[in-house]
Amino acid sequence: MDWLSIKEFLKDSVKAIIFIVVVLFLMIYVVSITQVVGNSMSPNYQNGEILVLNKFKYRFFKIKRGDIVSLKYANTKYLIKRVIGLPGDTIYIKNNILYINNQEYKEDYIKGLNYDDFNLTDLGYTTIPENMYFVLGDNRSDSIDSREIGLVKKEDIIGKASIRIWPLNKFKFI
Repeated sequence: MDWLSIKEFLKDSVKAIIFIVVVLFLMIYVVSITQVVGNSMSPNYQNGEILVLNKFKYRFFKIKRGDIVSLKYANTKYLIKRVIGLPGDTIYIKNNILYINNQEYKEDYIKGLNYDDFNLTDLGYTTIPENMYFVLGDNRSDSIDSREIGLVKKEDIIGKASIRIWPLNKFKFI
């Protein structure tokens, strides 16, 4: 091996290392891939679908009602849920109707499901505190969500689902 070959090898190696570092940085701080597990987000997101999470967005923008988010649960699981309640909101469900701040909230994304009544006071709150959120699955009758696990802290929200990449025939920006 001559000096020119060694120099070319080192140059290519540095490029590969830089590429790997950039990809790792993006995967740790900017985007992530997650899979929908179970039926809690049906009919909008099905078991096995793969989503791209934007982990960077909530560093600069507020979490919004209706956002589909991934969150840490019990330090070992990740859940995909819809943000329903924001800090300062009051929430209750009566006769299959969601009320936010005493106003009926139209949810066109859920269809004909029956589920139990619920009140935020069941969790010990009258309003949602700062930096906490109330999340629900779209399939309310089969979902582990804030009704069971309680309010979600902002730091437990990993990111916003931004793209459905699998299955390919359902590719969609969210």
